[in-house]
Amino acid sequence: MNGMDERRAERWTADQVLALAPDVSSRKAGTGLAVAARWSGTGASGTAVWGLCAGGGGTPYRTVVDTAGPGCSCGCPSRKSPCKHALGLLLLWAGGEVGAAAHGGGRPDWVTEWLDARRAREERKSTGGSGAARGGDPEAARKRAERRAARVAAGATELEQRLEDLLRTGLAGAEREGYQRWEETAARMVDAQAPGLASRVRELGALPGSGGDWPSRLLEETALLHLLARGCLRQGALPAPLAATVRSRVGYTVDSAELLAGPTVRDRWLVLARYDTADGRLTTRRTWLHGEAGGRPALLLSFGAAGRAPEPALPVGRRLDAELAFHPGAHPLRAVLGPRHGPPLPGGEPPGVPVATALGAYGEALAGDPWLDAWPVVLAGVVPIPGATGWQIADADGSDAVPVSAPGAGTGAGLWRLAAVSGGRPVTVFGELGHQGFRPFTAWGGGGTRPEPVPLTV
Repeated sequence: MNGMDERRAERWTADQVLALAPDVSSRKAGTGLAVAARWSGTGASGTAVWGLCAGGGGTPYRTVVDTAGPGCSCGCPSRKSPCKHALGLLLLWAGGEVGAAAHGGGRPDWVTEWLDARRAREERKSTGGSGAARGGDPEAARKRAERRAARVAAGATELEQRLEDLLRTGLAGAEREGYQRWEETAARMVDAQAPGLASRVRELGALPGSGGDWPSRLLEETALLHLLARGCLRQGALPAPLAATVRSRVGYTVDSAELLAGPTVRDRWLVLARYDTADGRLTTRRTWLHGEAGGRPALLLSFGAAGRAPEPALPVGRRLDAELAFHPGAHPLRAVLGPRHGPPLPGGEPPGVPVATALGAYGEALAGDPWLDAWPVVLAGVVPIPGATGWQIADADGSDAVPVSAPGAGTGAGLWRLAAVSGGRPVTVFGELGHQGFRPFTAWGGGGTRPEPVPLTV
């Protein structure tokens, strides 16, 4: 066993376990399986928790969870991760009903084999695969890069022309023409190997007729897309951080192994929030972190095929000692998690700022990256205020407030959950600031030396 295997994971709370659930039905099913009578051969050693769960057939499901990650495996046919069996096992463990491996027997072979394979995959990720895969002909790579740059430039030039045509003929015609023209333009951007431009074109196509103020929103987004196209065509004249931001927004990617081979940031990272979004073909997981020593925010992005939750599934409110490598940009937020990190340990309440300070930080970030969709902030000493025209988050003294954005996470039941946590008293809230307002994701109430986080998403 390696050093990581020898460490003993601190038990999680039931709320932290349920925060891993991919959906409400999984939470309910996992809770129903947290019954000792359904399990046999359970045990825990190091960061591993395992057991056999009786299923519908004659053979029980082998379930194992590595709390350092975390990651899981189960013999059931579910494509969800974690599945209901992994959640039920973790709930038993959190309740103290899964002890250390009994009678000195250690881990079963199937648990050790899965852990070893998982560690091997992490090692391959850290080195970027074999040398042959990373190598290749440098001259051929240079020519491929030149061909792509030429195609992207041609696509950006075509996009500029189409946006000029839109403004020349007037925005009113955009509603009559329907979505087909936008989809054709987006397809042209895909052909030009500029997926970032294609995505923003599709977002433009969804605006006409979407509300009473859609012409103003369409004009704003058209201006931002035109600015991005111009930046793409003039990258050589831009400061290096802004040029890196433009490349990222256009759709250029950087290999994770290449990032991890460069400068990294070591810290104890507190997990502020985690949520998934799906478009029918792909599930995207966003995990927000806060560096406790350096105070730096970080965003982990991971992806999974439709119906399968991405990894990692870091529990909200825990912290892990890890290295992150950040993607280049004017305000680097997106990061890659290094493969060597400790198990998630109990965290605390993050430091926060008043509303005015958060708005100022968001404004500075927009100055460096006008295409910024969301800026992470922790608001301290604030209260949620429902109103006839929408919710607000306000400083306790009433000095400043910010509207809560209508779409997305943090609305509906989540906002009433936030109100229940607050009870009219000041709380700490993490969320994303965007041009439509503040989207709350996690709240910490007062009381206790280590207040537990309350996820506001379902």
